[in-house]
Amino acid sequence: MSDTPSTVFSMIHPTSSEGQVPSPRHLSLTHPVVAKRISFYKSGDPQFGGVRVVVNPRSFKSFDALLDNLSRKVPLPFGVRNISTPRGRHSITRLEELEDGESYLCSHGRKVQPVDLEKARRRPRPWLSSRAISTHAPPHPVAVAAPGMPRAPRSLVVFRNGDPKTRRAVLLSRKVTQSFEAFLQHLTEVMQRPVVKLYATDGRRVLSLQAVILGSGAVVAAGREPFKPGNYDIQKYLLPARLPGISHRVYPKGNAKSESRKSSNWKVLIITSDLPDAGTSSQIYIILYGQHRSSAPIYLYGTDGARFQDGHEDIFTITVGDIGRLFKIRIGHTNSGESPSWHCREIQLHNMNSGKRFYVPVQRWLARDQEDGEICREFPLLSKGQPVLPVTIYEVNVATGELWNAGTTANVYISIHGEKGDTGSRQLFRSKSAFNFLRGQTDTFFLEAVHLGNLCKIVIGHDGLGPGNGWFLDDVVIKDPTTNYEYTFFCHRWLDQGEDDCKIVRELYARDNSIFSARQKLELKRKETWAAESWKFTKGNTLQFYNKLTGGFVRLHPDGTVDAIGDKTDKYGVFDVIFNKGNVCIFQSHEMRHLSLALDNGIVTGMVSGQATTELRVLYQPNRCALLESALVPGHTVAFDRHGKIADESSTGYANLSKEFVIFVKGVFLNSAVVLLATSLYQALCLQPDGSCTGVGSQSEKSYWKVHKISPGICMFESVKNAQMYLRIKDGRCDGTGTGDVNCHFKIKKNLENASISLESTKSPGLFVGLQSDGQAKPMIYTKDKNVCFYPQVIHFGRENPMGMYATPSQEEEKIHESKMQKKILTESEARSPSPSSAAKEVRHFQNSETLLSEDEWKVLVLTGNTGTQANVTLWVYGDEGVTGPISLRKDSSEQLFLPGQEDEFQVELRSIGNIFKIRIGQDGISGQPDWNLQKVTMQHTKSKKILDFAANMWLSQIQADGDVVCELPVVTGGQAVFPLVRYQVDVYTGQLKHAETESEVFLCLFGERGDSGLRLLHKSNMPVKFQRGQIDKFQVAAVSLGKLQKVLLRCEASDKSQYWYCEKVIVREPGTTAEYVFTCQRWLPFMSQGIIHSEIELHLQEMQINHQPKIQEEANDGDWKVTIVTGDLGNAGTTATVFLYVYGETKCSGPIILGSGKHQLFNPNTADIFKINLKDIGEIYKIRIGHDNTGKNPRWYLEEVILENITTYERFCLPVDSWIAENENDGDLWKEIPIMGTKKAPLPVVLYEIRIYTGTMPGAETESNVFINLIGTRGDSGKRRLHHSKNNEIKFQRGQVDIFSIKAVSLGKLKKVLVSHDGTGPGNGWFLGSIVVKSEDEDSSEEVLFPCNRCAVTQRVVMQNYASFVQFIPTVSSSMPPPSCWTASFPS
Repeated sequence: MSDTPSTVFSMIHPTSSEGQVPSPRHLSLTHPVVAKRISFYKSGDPQFGGVRVVVNPRSFKSFDALLDNLSRKVPLPFGVRNISTPRGRHSITRLEELEDGESYLCSHGRKVQPVDLEKARRRPRPWLSSRAISTHAPPHPVAVAAPGMPRAPRSLVVFRNGDPKTRRAVLLSRKVTQSFEAFLQHLTEVMQRPVVKLYATDGRRVLSLQAVILGSGAVVAAGREPFKPGNYDIQKYLLPARLPGISHRVYPKGNAKSESRKSSNWKVLIITSDLPDAGTSSQIYIILYGQHRSSAPIYLYGTDGARFQDGHEDIFTITVGDIGRLFKIRIGHTNSGESPSWHCREIQLHNMNSGKRFYVPVQRWLARDQEDGEICREFPLLSKGQPVLPVTIYEVNVATGELWNAGTTANVYISIHGEKGDTGSRQLFRSKSAFNFLRGQTDTFFLEAVHLGNLCKIVIGHDGLGPGNGWFLDDVVIKDPTTNYEYTFFCHRWLDQGEDDCKIVRELYARDNSIFSARQKLELKRKETWAAESWKFTKGNTLQFYNKLTGGFVRLHPDGTVDAIGDKTDKYGVFDVIFNKGNVCIFQSHEMRHLSLALDNGIVTGMVSGQATTELRVLYQPNRCALLESALVPGHTVAFDRHGKIADESSTGYANLSKEFVIFVKGVFLNSAVVLLATSLYQALCLQPDGSCTGVGSQSEKSYWKVHKISPGICMFESVKNAQMYLRIKDGRCDGTGTGDVNCHFKIKKNLENASISLESTKSPGLFVGLQSDGQAKPMIYTKDKNVCFYPQVIHFGRENPMGMYATPSQEEEKIHESKMQKKILTESEARSPSPSSAAKEVRHFQNSETLLSEDEWKVLVLTGNTGTQANVTLWVYGDEGVTGPISLRKDSSEQLFLPGQEDEFQVELRSIGNIFKIRIGQDGISGQPDWNLQKVTMQHTKSKKILDFAANMWLSQIQADGDVVCELPVVTGGQAVFPLVRYQVDVYTGQLKHAETESEVFLCLFGERGDSGLRLLHKSNMPVKFQRGQIDKFQVAAVSLGKLQKVLLRCEASDKSQYWYCEKVIVREPGTTAEYVFTCQRWLPFMSQGIIHSEIELHLQEMQINHQPKIQEEANDGDWKVTIVTGDLGNAGTTATVFLYVYGETKCSGPIILGSGKHQLFNPNTADIFKINLKDIGEIYKIRIGHDNTGKNPRWYLEEVILENITTYERFCLPVDSWIAENENDGDLWKEIPIMGTKKAPLPVVLYEIRIYTGTMPGAETESNVFINLIGTRGDSGKRRLHHSKNNEIKFQRGQVDIFSIKAVSLGKLKKVLVSHDGTGPGNGWFLGSIVVKSEDEDSSEEVLFPCNRCAVTQRVVMQNYASFVQFIPTVSSSMPPPSCWTASFPS
């Protein structure tokens, strides 16, 4: 940060021989030496991996040249200005002092922080960030500086080094600030000489674009030479605004130029005290503050380098711009040189223009090791012997955030701004705390300055030095003792080059009212807490409410009474979330489904679900506890006294009243669940690329953990992002490099006080997963501190009985371990028995196989063909009553398994699965030999000796055969399979939306009457590149016949949003049958639902689907019909959207036919676009439908005419449209239907269909999603239309509301069905549809048709059929029809 925000620079004229400017240092090498190979490291930063430099007379002519070279390689804010030995005891000043093969530390000042070089040598190279979470930093840090640029281009004055008269004004446009290197190249062209380095006018090195932008408005451009001091005056080029509140004088326009350029010469006399060591080796600067503005820092350079010595008087003449009447000065130094401390006695100022003289008594040390440690002081001028303004000592309270790794070891600076100027940049280094800026700590500093009046802003930042230098600043509170007023500067953001917007300097503005600011801060904390905890109140979750005062759980008894003294196993203390809208919920008793928690006139009770009194608003507090308030009567809350009894209004003031509850979710750690272990409101436990774990990860997919349940209360946690890497505690370390052994087993301990959990190692009891202050994971002993607390969030709930889609490593190891223990017990028992029984002999016979005789024990024999594998092999076994799996087939010597021609034997336990009919076996394909030829699998029951054969003789390989690494095998009896092996044909339709394509892996699982196919990777497609926009990919999934299919599960593992995938639908066909199963998706994967990202979705079988085969027409050369599309001649008639066409014939419909997009120069105003299409075998054409997808910048389209012409028969249809097709025109419909006259038939009429949508009255019935409808009649369908404009309501689809829409379509005949769906967008995307009434009128008759629903259409389409006989009405009678609820009661649905 600069010493002042002012941009007025001044000139200095030395007035004596003592003031000569010292010549720059130049050291020549008099004795040539051989090349030296030397390593340089960064002071105080063990994360910096060091740089190796070869030093010889040819590479570096001087020591300064070496410093400049290192400044480009070692990231220091002001460049490398000092080199010292590893412990920082000795400084290196000459090239000759460097020794070959040694290591040295680089710093930008004399102060050096030692570094453990052994640790630094193991760290990543310097292009990696020094923060533990550097993986979140942008890949091109230079470009990040661009957001810090001002919106309007800023002017910069560039001086030539050593020649202040040569200067250029440069505009900081986006073109020249793409990168720092590009900016230097631009300056090379402007200055007409090579520009390699930039300096501030005070000689500090400028190393980045951000430093240029945040600087004072001037830089000095240099080549490879060092900085040359000079009078760099930019007053003529930069005309800064005056400081706020100093003066309200307005200059006449005619005098503006002369006024701004008016300057004064000042003589400055500075007397150094005669105390011992009062002189200084540092550079002294002075800043003059006037009513209009302040000067720049004016460096008082001497001419012989002997200035500011003990008892000396130094005189300078300086030129200062028009700053107005002088009222204070600031004097300071750069704390450089061997003896930087300085004691100043007095300062005298003489305005040589006006003749005014000023005397400033100082008598203060400016030294880090004296008085208060300040090296910069301010003094007001005296008027009649009294200061014009008082000197104030501001109390500065700096609060560091509570996030992990929020603290910093960097040097922090602040500049306070007020009505009467600023304090300049001051380092905050002496606080009341032993260590500054620790996580969650508030540090108090005292800053002395001339009183600034009312404060308006601060500029605060740090220099980025030291390991873990990023800083999360919560707020700054400054107390003014003169006025006894507090100013709050709210931040709550990172100052970190690897977080947020990557800025390390922020400008903060004062809040008007500290009380209001505290309230605002509290409200922000509540919002953040709700964002972190809101997942608990997702509809369908099961909750418990714990009261800390009573020490019990809230219970709802069968008689409707409520208390808060239940234990965690009480069945009456469990509640289901059956309704959720924002933070308003209904909590229904899990045991008694007819009762829910309610607040009736302020009394907590149980009432019938759905009543208004059962709607409770959840209000989270910063301590992660929640209040339950009545949504009907705000202010009434659920409250209990210390005995757990309901607190009535008379006990409002009772001291032991409790209204806060800790919320627990049931079923968090079920098997295969995906969870996030939050460490703060928006940080989480995350696995790093090097295998370490940190608590400062972002709450994203990178921090997801998959749960493997070992036994009740004991789980393993596998990284979702890095499969086969498990959280573990081993050898005093906590990391994520576990393999699934016992070191990865953790006992989950729940903390009732805050709903957090702690993870205790079962291998090392008493050791928990903990976090150090920098967020790094480490084994710790349990204390009351929060460093062992994690707040779980469920991303995907697991299952009590997994269906075999996810492998659980080491599950079988646990079984074998248990088997060994039981064998040991039996062996000891047998040894004590004098005469073993025959049963014992039989047991002993099987002990060689490490198994026990049991009803559930099976022997599995796996025969490998001519090619073996070293991959991990997994087995699932399906019976008519259940499934067991995954079972990992491995032993202690895994390298000896599955060798060519070898049969491997395993013991497995299969409980309660009934008669076995198939198995699924697969390998993960990640070993050195992933290809595997499986010959046969045999299963033998250990007790009954029953044998099941599974013939295979197939490849499990992504290269061989069909590319599948998983296969299903049916049981073979009598040479015949009990169920056939079916190769399901799977067509996956990728949507037409922009960026719908993906490169991510997509998995599919088929579910049918006889189980599932398991999760299969869709590997081999008929297309060269899979899942492209608008593409149909065909796959084969081989599985034992599943019977009638019921649903499919799709999973897309996308690493970032650019790889999200939009799936239109999935069609599955069973060869040899006419069965075709359509599963509509029409969603992005992954997708966000109620704040949680889901990577998989279940698609249910549609009851009806009109199968239109898509055809893409890009002016193809083949086709039997020619289509001409005429766009109107209006100025904006063209469209950027993609246009679709449907052609309906008596036999079938052809479409959607994609004609193209305006992006391909189609559908421009006053043009005719011609396409060829195939319409074979659709019969006589009777209508078309044409429309677009409303995409692009200008999707609206004026369609004039459509012409269809049969190329063979020359049959021609001219279909005039003359209408806008746009959301903001006419009825907002994006589709037009046009009838066609047949050879002997009149064209069908265009009918206006009026559609009434009845949304249900249940709580949460409303939706904010886009709703679509397709009317289906005896003459085809209307196509999928969006219900866009409601005729009678501004806000559509609200609870208990009737919305009226209309669509035009060629007469559909008698309506049979309607297909209703929504896209799931919006915060409230669930929808309870009551019924639909469709009214139509034509020339002959009118009718109204009722389609009852009474279903929740949350994620699926709803198909509704009308009653057996239509309800006929004439228009005048239709309004007297009873409401839909009466119809539902009268007719069965």
